[in-house]
Amino acid sequence: MISTAEADRLIGRHVNCLPIESLPLVQCTGAVLREHIYGERDQPPFDRVAMDGIAVDSTAVRSGARRLRVQAMQAAGDAPLTLANGQHCIEIMTGAMLPTGCDAVIPVERISLDDGFALLSDGAKAEPWSNVHRRGSDSLQGALLLRAGLRLQAPEIAVAAGAGMPRIRVSAQPTIIVVSTGNELIEPGVPIEAHQVRRSNAYGIMSALRQRGFQRIADDHLVDDLALLRQRLRVHLDTHDVLILSGGVSMGRLDFVPRALEELGVRKIFHKIAQRPGKPMWFGIAPSGTAVFGLPGNPVSTLVCLARYVIPALYAAMGQATQPIEKIALAAPVEAKAPLALFMPVQLSTDDWSRAWANPAPTNGSGDFNALSGTDGFVELPPGPNTYPKGFVTRLWRW
Repeated sequence: MISTAEADRLIGRHVNCLPIESLPLVQCTGAVLREHIYGERDQPPFDRVAMDGIAVDSTAVRSGARRLRVQAMQAAGDAPLTLANGQHCIEIMTGAMLPTGCDAVIPVERISLDDGFALLSDGAKAEPWSNVHRRGSDSLQGALLLRAGLRLQAPEIAVAAGAGMPRIRVSAQPTIIVVSTGNELIEPGVPIEAHQVRRSNAYGIMSALRQRGFQRIADDHLVDDLALLRQRLRVHLDTHDVLILSGGVSMGRLDFVPRALEELGVRKIFHKIAQRPGKPMWFGIAPSGTAVFGLPGNPVSTLVCLARYVIPALYAAMGQATQPIEKIALAAPVEAKAPLALFMPVQLSTDDWSRAWANPAPTNGSGDFNALSGTDGFVELPPGPNTYPKGFVTRLWRW
């Protein structure tokens, strides 16, 4: 068996980087950026008015002008007007370009309008550049705004749009096939016998992938038949970037998946990780470059291995920059009995001092997927035997 760290290293070394595609900006949410985005113009691109009110010459106001003739009104999107003199003002709207000759804005709450004049209230002041968002104060033309490797969410999409990018270069979505194996599996909604179980793992896997923005997902169910496995897996390997299998990778007489993959030319990179749950995990690479993740069939093991290894590998294949490791403190002691890394499901909470805690939520074995309901993820504890006390800080993996 290899360590969890060695599994990370081997997966990262062998998973191929996905190709780049140019997509319209509206289709890029959740994608990984594969080019740098630079500023089209200064931001703001002009001295931008930050409040509704009147634009004035601050020197005139500070010299005693309190009753100013309203020369005109300028809205956002209008070409800038020019102030006639310091005894005039221009009614101005938020987002407008500051008129020529003005260097301050007095908010509408500080003035009253009377027969074409603006009267300043007591205490109204006009300091140079007050209520004005100065040109280039956010960023300058040509500045690096977004670095390749970012996963694009709403703020990044808005930045790219502001930089004038109708299309951007992003990593192609991987084509993923989720395959569950086992004679005992029956689809939800279909009549079931006492000796059968529902096909739940595939639904959990696909839900987790879609939750993270992966869209090109198919699924299949194969019974424990070596010839059928070879036939169908050959097709899936030829038509997908990633193959995720659930079940059939342990040491039983009917666990045909490793043998079928070997006969199809898939090179085994590793089989078994020193962890609990999920020890039988299998990983290999097909001649086509398809990455194959063989996850143990027990539901808790499946979801743990998916979150711990598969999803980070998919992000890495899309070119996402390395993310900071999320850590959290245990809210109660946890005993690790075996010399294996321990993945403990947890519920997250915050105390009265806004400190985050991981509350252990142990399952009744790796088949007890009902116990995962309401949990937020799991913590990764070092191999035992050891007891990790309350306050022990360790890695957190979210579902």
